[in-house]
Amino acid sequence: MTDDAPELRASDADRERVAEVLRDALAEGRLDMEEFEERLEATYKARTYGELTPITRDLPVAAASPAVSLRKPPVERGSWGSRIVGGEGSSSWAVAVMSGFQRKGRWTVPRRFDSFVFWGGGEIDLREADFADGEVVINCIAIMGGISVIVPPGVEVVMRGIGVMGGFDEREHDTAPDPGAPRVIVTGFAFWGGVEVQHKITKAEQQRLKEERRQEKLDRRSARQELDAARHEWRQERRDHRRAERDRRRHGDY
Repeated sequence: MTDDAPELRASDADRERVAEVLRDALAEGRLDMEEFEERLEATYKARTYGELTPITRDLPVAAASPAVSLRKPPVERGSWGSRIVGGEGSSSWAVAVMSGFQRKGRWTVPRRFDSFVFWGGGEIDLREADFADGEVVINCIAIMGGISVIVPPGVEVVMRGIGVMGGFDEREHDTAPDPGAPRVIVTGFAFWGGVEVQHKITKAEQQRLKEERRQEKLDRRSARQELDAARHEWRQERRDHRRAERDRRRHGDY
């Protein structure tokens, strides 16, 4: 296992395997109810293998730690390796005079893309785009208008434009560039206008994160229900044990 393995994301199946180990440990008397509750709650909150592994490290079960596959899978569509495609690009310029333009969706960004707006607006969306090269230049000229450049998180952006009674702005973001991600250089000139770079995820990614948060809530609810059921079962076993002890005393088994 490499040093990166603990940072790999754990799946629902991994969490369930660890939860099953904890149930077995409770049944065997290796954990008391309080320890079981604490560890089960930590299991359903865990997001990486590094968070899951310590939960069952002291339990004598070979399968306690979820298996981690370190085999590198083929490059999938959407990864940076598949999105730097070479070639000339599917569109190399855009102009808007008292109107607007958009470049968005699936398109190939050339090594240099030139754009111009006058009394208008433009949107250059790179979130779903491919790239002709690992470094591309987006040249923006905005005269009494504005151009918005939207890039996905993980892309490095370098601002080199000049604003006169206008501005070149990059909205703050806290995501470091991804290894292998393209580099986008935004240049140009803004007069009584502006060029703005925004880091945004796609709508599909927004939906995925929303679904992940919903699943986390369901997992927490399931964990609470499981804890309640385990508490009830444990209390019932204690009551049955005490009842059996009283019966033995009553019949003179001691």
